[in-house]
Amino acid sequence: MQGLWFDGRYIDPDHPDGITRFSIGLIEALLEISELTVMVCNEKQVAQLPKHKGLKLYRTNPIADLRELGQGLRLNKEGVRVLFSPMQTTSGLGRKFKLIYTLHDLIYYRHRNPPGEFGLFIRTVWFLYHLTYIPQRLILNLADAVATVSETTKAQMLEKRITKRPIYVIHNAAEAPERVARKPRHESRELVYMGSFIGYKNVETLIQGMQQLPDHTLVLLSRISPTRKAQLQRLADSHGARVQFENGVSDVDYHEWLHRAKALVSASLDEGFGIPLVEAMERGCPVVVSDIDIFEEVAGPAGLRFSPKDSKEFASCVRSLDDEETWKLQSDLAKAQAKFFTWDDSAELLIELCEELLES
Repeated sequence: MQGLWFDGRYIDPDHPDGITRFSIGLIEALLEISELTVMVCNEKQVAQLPKHKGLKLYRTNPIADLRELGQGLRLNKEGVRVLFSPMQTTSGLGRKFKLIYTLHDLIYYRHRNPPGEFGLFIRTVWFLYHLTYIPQRLILNLADAVATVSETTKAQMLEKRITKRPIYVIHNAAEAPERVARKPRHESRELVYMGSFIGYKNVETLIQGMQQLPDHTLVLLSRISPTRKAQLQRLADSHGARVQFENGVSDVDYHEWLHRAKALVSASLDEGFGIPLVEAMERGCPVVVSDIDIFEEVAGPAGLRFSPKDSKEFASCVRSLDDEETWKLQSDLAKAQAKFFTWDDSAELLIELCEELLES
């Protein structure tokens, strides 16, 4: 497809997040089926992109720059036919091309506490912004179409009438595994968690459940602040739970943990998607997760589910994996379920969306 552009300025090379992985995964897959121009604002972002002959770069200002207001007018001169943004703050003022925005989830409308790393001013604006859907509606209606990463979020967006534009699902996915573990790990005594430690992630239930699993260790892989680590360590000590803090791991080490653990676990109360589930399932690692709609969509029959606040039920699900046949069944189901979420499929869906917009 000619004239397809992707806003890559949301790629964070220093602290890769979900938007970064979503962007790079889609860009790599799109380049296999289409020419693509990626917008960047620094050389670190360029270094994260694949070396591909079909890739063109367009260097421009950062998103949070006043020059962004004139971005649409400048792009009109560059032959853009469709611009896909993995967020909603790419300016399209004065544009003559088609524009697709992405809204990944509505979590912060339900859990309004902003990330702690933001300053007071940003946290205040964040909180006020999420008091009402009106600002979001105004922004999304500036696009020609809106993408989201799951059917669960699409249903929530429709319920809240978040936009007048058509909503399309472009699934999140995960990097293909370098190998798939074959040996049953029902005897493993390690459970892994990958994700943030913000309140709605409900890591406390996992730690409380470890009281019922004294021979197991809960390995928390993600980066964590000293204050939050101290809070969770005190909780673990009060329950006699074995908890191991890795405070961030490389992708290689993360994948190795998935190959050696009995299961990946999450007691989250809310999610936009749940990439760690796909990453685990692709490697044949069973997933023990809270019984919420998005995990039902992503994990399907591969997920052993428990009530998010029931630590004993969580422990019971883990114990069921002590049986070798049960572990093998959940591992096989996991690998089969992961095939529903690939960047190749998502890229093809995005191309179809672009072609549909151009024909309208």
